[in-house]
Amino acid sequence: MKKFLVLLIVAAFASFSVVAQETKDYKQDRTEWEKKIKDELKLTPEQTQKYDALNSEYNPKFDAIMNDASLSKDVQKEKKMALKKEKEAKMMEFLTPEQQTKYREIVDKKKKEMEKQ
Repeated sequence: MKKFLVLLIVAAFASFSVVAQETKDYKQDRTEWEKKIKDELKLTPEQTQKYDALNSEYNPKFDAIMNDASLSKDVQKEKKMALKKEKEAKMMEFLTPEQQTKYREIVDKKKKEMEKQ
């Protein structure tokens, strides 16, 4: 019985560590993505300010969806995609046509990389 209890406690700690790591990786990936967009699109200071404001508005919304255990993975994905489209539409308002094209290329490349995984 004691061995079972110890095993159960070890398993619980391991699962908490995995969840914490996934959250950290998600936020780190998002930070890297935001930096990549700023660098590759060569945003002006004014555009950078608008982009940062957009991220400040939408990142908590994405986090809320990710942390809502009552939602299935499919529902989470749908809600995240709807938010992403909304955010991108606002972003396109302050990007130049050239930056919009470059952004779409970056996103398409990222999608292809994700499909390979």
